[in-house]
Amino acid sequence: MSKGTKEITKTENRKQEKTEYAGERTVSGRYYIPKTDIAETETSLMVTMDVPGVRKKNVNITLEDNQLEVDAKIDYSPYENLDPVYTEYNVGHYTRRFTVSNIIDTAKIDANLTDGVLTLTLPKAPEALPKKIEIN
Repeated sequence: MSKGTKEITKTENRKQEKTEYAGERTVSGRYYIPKTDIAETETSLMVTMDVPGVRKKNVNITLEDNQLEVDAKIDYSPYENLDPVYTEYNVGHYTRRFTVSNIIDTAKIDANLTDGVLTLTLPKAPEALPKKIEIN
């Protein structure tokens, strides 16, 4: 077996990543788990989430009982009269939920949506920030 064949076999045997949200929803349509990156800086956590096709007015971000939930709905109207010949792009709403710890200053969470990318800035609470201890 050649090296190239081994690589193809490895790729084919990979477990498919589940991207569709299986939780209960009251809105019709499919929900997908958006690809998300979380990075930490000295002062905050940055959450970057792909939500292509979503307008700012259709993003709902809630924080309740330390659960930060993002619910982003697309407008299906551009897809209503299409008769696809071939498709690879799944169209649907997006949802994601995270548990937020007490190190986050929940009153100062900021959200920005640009070009289908939602960025949440979760600033650390003052008591969670690094402190320099002076020697007396």
